[in-house]
Amino acid sequence: MKEQVMNEIPHAADDTTTEAVPVLIVGGSLVGLSAAVFLTWHGVPVVLVDKHHGSSPHPRAIGFTTRTVEHFRQVGVDVPPSQQGMKPPRRARVESLTGTWLEEYPWTPGGKGAYGAEDSPVHAIAITQDRLEPLLRDRSAELGADLRLGTELIGFVQDDDGVTATLRRRDDGHEYRLRAQYVVAADGATSAVREKLGIARHGAGPLSVQRSILFRAPLDEYLRHGVVQFEIEQPDLKAFLTTYSDGRWVLMLSDDIERDADEQRRVVRQAVGRTDIPVELVTTGRWDLAGLIADRFSDGRVFLVGDAAHQLPPNRGGFGANTGIDDAHNLAWKLAAVLAGRSGPRLLDTYDAERRPVADLRHDQLFARADYKAYLTAPRTDVPVLDDASVELGQLYRSAAVLGAGADLPPARRPEEWAGQPGTRAPHLWITVDGEERSTLDLFRRDWVLLSEDERWAAAATRAAERPGIPVTFVHIGTDANPVEPNGNASANANANAFRTAYGLESTGAALVRPDGYIAWRTLTAPADPARALDAALNATAVPTRTTETTASES
Repeated sequence: MKEQVMNEIPHAADDTTTEAVPVLIVGGSLVGLSAAVFLTWHGVPVVLVDKHHGSSPHPRAIGFTTRTVEHFRQVGVDVPPSQQGMKPPRRARVESLTGTWLEEYPWTPGGKGAYGAEDSPVHAIAITQDRLEPLLRDRSAELGADLRLGTELIGFVQDDDGVTATLRRRDDGHEYRLRAQYVVAADGATSAVREKLGIARHGAGPLSVQRSILFRAPLDEYLRHGVVQFEIEQPDLKAFLTTYSDGRWVLMLSDDIERDADEQRRVVRQAVGRTDIPVELVTTGRWDLAGLIADRFSDGRVFLVGDAAHQLPPNRGGFGANTGIDDAHNLAWKLAAVLAGRSGPRLLDTYDAERRPVADLRHDQLFARADYKAYLTAPRTDVPVLDDASVELGQLYRSAAVLGAGADLPPARRPEEWAGQPGTRAPHLWITVDGEERSTLDLFRRDWVLLSEDERWAAAATRAAERPGIPVTFVHIGTDANPVEPNGNASANANANAFRTAYGLESTGAALVRPDGYIAWRTLTAPADPARALDAALNATAVPTRTTETTASES
């Protein structure tokens, strides 16, 4: 492998040792912290560095989707209930808060906007980024992550065996080196790691420079109709105003004008439509609105996640931070498997193969919708607009870690329109386990899971786990877990109907689910030799370091 060098800096004079860690995470915002939680939950020691000492005073993101909350639920991050309730936030186009209300927009295409909550044990949550990040910091620290805030990456050298990073503590300027087997770059849209690796980007490109004013004001009376987001339209003011439901509001402007404190208060009052309202300024922000996707999400032992991989403008679907958190979840189990010696490094190639098409899909969805379509010089008319449940819970993975994701399948569809096809998220069903009601998603933890009504697959799972060294847990549907129909029925018929329908299986079939909750392989009915078929599926999808001589059929 050709060496990749980023601002290579020699050792400090008194630095005679180099620390070693399996994974170095660069960037300690939402996605970097999520990566730290997911990796340490899988038992991978990590060092996370971030040049800042804590969260930005500007909350930025607020909406976290159903899939993101599923990830957090899996690893024990307890997100408090949404201050905006369980329903999707409502948006209106208005002259001002006190002026004419022109129209209310549906939150998502089709007007539903529940992010597939009916297909999940959880629902989307509105929590501000500066309140979520401390929860992630605390959980990652509980799991053993080494968080080095106020520390920046100033250089790295990559070779065939790992990455040597040069770090600097910003408080005292001390420089030292750290040797990592892998690096996860979560260092934002202007990622220095991505730039030094020479990874180009494609997409709609830079769109505009946005300014934001974070403030406090007594405006709760204007929330009585349930609308929390307002598009301000006046002859001399086009802006976006929203509440964080904690006393803080933000006004976003696309004019890129530097305003002093008096001017900030003046434009806030103009958007509100009152000159007598007290306005407490908190902070301001300036950021680039852009749609750009990295041409590749990895380079050797370095992986891009979050905005470093895909810069997506804020939207009503919450595609930005949520896409990055999903990146980290996809990557974490793969790194854990490779570092533990269970899977070969080829498994890591599936990260780019699975996540980059998702980013491209979400980019295209953003610019097919009214919010951003006008930014394109030649808007595409061949992109069908999907609802957010399809984008969040219905995306399809195609890679070497999936057997049978046919070319005829669409890149995404609503969860209820899938039926357990390989490459899709394993469906949620309510089940009873040891007398307690749970979700099928609770079955998917750190191991691979084999689901079937046919007990013959138990011996196949045991043998498969012993031979290629991949941990496989067999769940006997109808015995270990009993599906419960919506009316509360847990009869034998409910077992057969609910499970077979959701997973697309016959009574003797089986589905193999990866640690991230995606279906890697299935067989509609049991073959003559179930153990041999399962061995072959694991050989193909888990990339075990020890394999058996078999081949798997795709269903």
